[in-house]
Amino acid sequence: MAVALHINQRIRENAENLSAALESHMLASFAPDARKELRLFSAGEAAEMLGISPSFLRKLHFDGKFPEVHTTPGGRRHYSAADLLEMRKVLDASAKTPGTYLRGRREGDKVQVLSFLNFKGGSGKTTSSIHTAQRLALKGYRVLAVDIDPQASLTTLFGYRPEVDFLETGTIYDAIRYDDPLPLRQIIQQTYFTGLDLAPGGLILQEFEHETPQALINNVQPAFFARMAAALEEVEKDYDVIIFDCPPQLGYLTMSALCASTGVIITVVPNMLDIASMSQFLQMSAELLDVVSNAGAALEFDFLRFLINRYEPNDGPQQQVVAFMRQLFGEEVMVAPMLKSTAISDAGLTQQTVYEVERSQFHRSTYDRAVDSLNQVNDEIESLLQQAWRR
Repeated sequence: MAVALHINQRIRENAENLSAALESHMLASFAPDARKELRLFSAGEAAEMLGISPSFLRKLHFDGKFPEVHTTPGGRRHYSAADLLEMRKVLDASAKTPGTYLRGRREGDKVQVLSFLNFKGGSGKTTSSIHTAQRLALKGYRVLAVDIDPQASLTTLFGYRPEVDFLETGTIYDAIRYDDPLPLRQIIQQTYFTGLDLAPGGLILQEFEHETPQALINNVQPAFFARMAAALEEVEKDYDVIIFDCPPQLGYLTMSALCASTGVIITVVPNMLDIASMSQFLQMSAELLDVVSNAGAALEFDFLRFLINRYEPNDGPQQQVVAFMRQLFGEEVMVAPMLKSTAISDAGLTQQTVYEVERSQFHRSTYDRAVDSLNQVNDEIESLLQQAWRR
């Protein structure tokens, strides 16, 4: 017994030391009471996101079509995400085809709900989901990011400390719990990213996994697989796209997200151990989805895609694994892989994404390579959304 107590104390000491070190790291990265703020974008970045040429952007400013934006003494314009959204509205108002620059939902379109998932940790689910959410928001979509991983890495990347800010309340758990759930609208946090809201995660989400077996015995309604969809229904008119960052396990939380989804992105690192793990994951998923389908869950996806993650183009064995997957799954493997990049991992040191950091903080070619890779992946996902809306 004394040994067990000693281990408990040591683990507690480690947890407290780590928490203090993380708090110190956050204070070094951000002001004590500050929330994160999104940087301004260059004219070149703004033009790319708007889908116009830099020369056309300059002409629009010259013609007085756009409001004034932040300009340096040297005459360089810089754009906030809010500026970009206002400019989209101006462009779309005069476009020959309405929806050219505002590409979100139209009358009759259903909200698109994407789940990023895999059975194995370290496959890049959180990295993929947050970069997709941010890219879509920058391109004018109304996005809700939902963190259903008790580890809450996605929530942390938005500048929160889940173990402090959402220790007992304020997470998506409050909206799906069996005892007196709250309206999802009360949970959603506006973020520093224009057009991107967050339903936070936290350790308390684990309670959903613990409570569901008893709820099934007591036949509590809605059942676990319908609770997430029911919560989202309250707010779906406010968004074009809802993105789930799922935990690295096939539990009740993941199943509830799948039952609310219209599209699934399975992230996979191209090595045979991860492929073998994914094989088990797919088999278990199919069996469990059969069970919930028989229980009345509607499981109709517009698309399912495998996203190759942390890809190194010069790695021969990885190339073989990717070729193996393309032969096996065909067009369900996304054309664009997400490259392994020090820019992505280095940005994470300050709890930022590649879209948030300044290009000047990295070697230019490293940064450009990472951004190009992310844009190709996320623009391919955007095209899947557009196809689901039959455009």
